[in-house]
Amino acid sequence: MALIQFTNKGIYCRQGNFYIDPWQPVDRAVITHGHADHAKWGNKSYLCHTLTKPILEERYGLYDNVETLAYNEPININGVKLSMFPAGHVIGSAQIRLEYKGEIVVVSGDYKTEYDGISTAFEPVKCHTLVSESTFGLPIYKWQPQQFIFDNIDNWIVDNHTKNKTSILVAYSLGKAQRLIKNLKGADEIFVHRSIANLNEAFRKAGVQLPNTIQITTEIKKDELQKGIVIVPPVLADSKWIKSLINPAVGICSGWMAVRAGRRWRSADAGFALSDHADWPGLLDVIKATEAEKVMITHGNTAVFSRYLNEIGMKAEEVKTQYGDEEAEEKAEVDVEEKQV
Repeated sequence: MALIQFTNKGIYCRQGNFYIDPWQPVDRAVITHGHADHAKWGNKSYLCHTLTKPILEERYGLYDNVETLAYNEPININGVKLSMFPAGHVIGSAQIRLEYKGEIVVVSGDYKTEYDGISTAFEPVKCHTLVSESTFGLPIYKWQPQQFIFDNIDNWIVDNHTKNKTSILVAYSLGKAQRLIKNLKGADEIFVHRSIANLNEAFRKAGVQLPNTIQITTEIKKDELQKGIVIVPPVLADSKWIKSLINPAVGICSGWMAVRAGRRWRSADAGFALSDHADWPGLLDVIKATEAEKVMITHGNTAVFSRYLNEIGMKAEEVKTQYGDEEAEEKAEVDVEEKQV
C-alpha cells in the first residue's frame, strides 16, 4: 500500500489518517505553509511549523486547534514518523517527510533554493518518493541573484523619484511583500495595503525584524504618497485606486515577469522577476539531490517537466491538485473597494 494517495480532498496518508494541504475540510490537516492555496480554513485540527502558526492566526483566526513542530523534530502518528524540513518558500514553509516501514516520502509543498534572508534556507531531503511542484518548470525560467533584482528595483525607484512618480510595487501579501520591505534601500517611508500591514505584524510576532511601514488608510492623502513607495497585493494591480494616484509607476514583482509578455499582459511599467519558487535549474538540482526513485509533479508546468524527467531517466508522473494560484487566493482575502485601500 502506498504511503500517500491523491484523493478528492487532498494528499492523504491512510496509515497516519491525515491530509497534507487538503483543499476540502478534513479532521486532521498537516500544512506546508501559510499561502491560501495550501492552508485553508475549516479543518478540525492543524499541524504546521512553529513559524506558520502566526500566519494562520492572522489569516483565519486559528488559535486553539493548531499544533506546531520545529524543523527536524519528528513525531509519531500511528506508526508514521513525520518531520518537517525547510522549504525556503516563505516563513515557516516546510517539506513534510513521512517514514513508515522503511519507505520515505517527502511532500515538498512550494519551495525555492535561493536563501532570501527571511525564510529558513531550503534543505534537500533524501527519499524514495518526492512530491514536487513545477510552477516554473520550463527551461526559460532561470532567476538572477536576488541582490541583482533588488538593485534594479532600487534604481527604478530612484528614477521614478526624479520624475515625480509614485513607485507602486505589486507583490503577494505573504512572503514577497516582506522581502521587498526588508531589502529596499534608502526608503524612509514605505506605504502598504492593510493585508500586508497585518501580515507584517505576524512576521514580527514570529521574530522577523522588518522596517516600519505605514498602512494606507482613507486619512492618508494621495499627495502624501507622491514620489514615495507603495506596496499592494496583485488584486489591486490594475485598480482604479492606483490609476487615481498622482503620476503612478507600477512595477510587478513576480517570476512571471521573466517573460516580456507577462509585463505587457499586466499593463505594468516595469517587471521584476522576483520569485518565491524554484526556477528550472533549481527544480532539477533539488530532485537530483533527493535521490528519489519516483517523482510526482503537482502544479505548474506538469506535462513538460514530468516528460523531461522521464527523458533523462527519472521516473516521474503528473498529479492533479488544486494548488498553484496564490494570486487568485489573495482575492478572497483583500477588500478591493478602492476607498478602503
